Amino acid sequence: QVQLVESGGGLVQPGGSLRLSCAASGFTFSGYAMSWYRQAPGQERELVADITSAGGRTNYADSVKGRFTISRDNAKNTVYLQMTSLKPEDTAVYYCYAERVVGAWRNDYWGQGTQVTVSS
Repeated sequence: QVQLVESGGGLVQPGGSLRLSCAASGFTFSGYAMSWYRQAPGQERELVADITSAGGRTNYADSVKGRFTISRDNAKNTVYLQMTSLKPEDTAVYYCYAERVVGAWRNDYWGQGTQVTVSS
């Protein structure tokens, strides 16, 4: 059974930090690119950051560049999102996403999400 289980969310003051984790099981984690998305109330889900299967390349939304860092540990089947200098506008449900594309074949999985609230 495929599972992506996010953890590490919570309430933090502006300027604070959080580290999200996403533990994967049930599929070959090292073969999948991983991403973090977020969705704020009333807004569409947006890409926050992604990382290639071997971790060699990363990509960030402009709104989080310089503040967030995505990383992965393929030995632990886990992807992380280190978030610093948090702002109220970072408040959202954060989702872990796994994707593998081989030619015309594509497979993907979503986690259930973890709430991040930035407020004083």
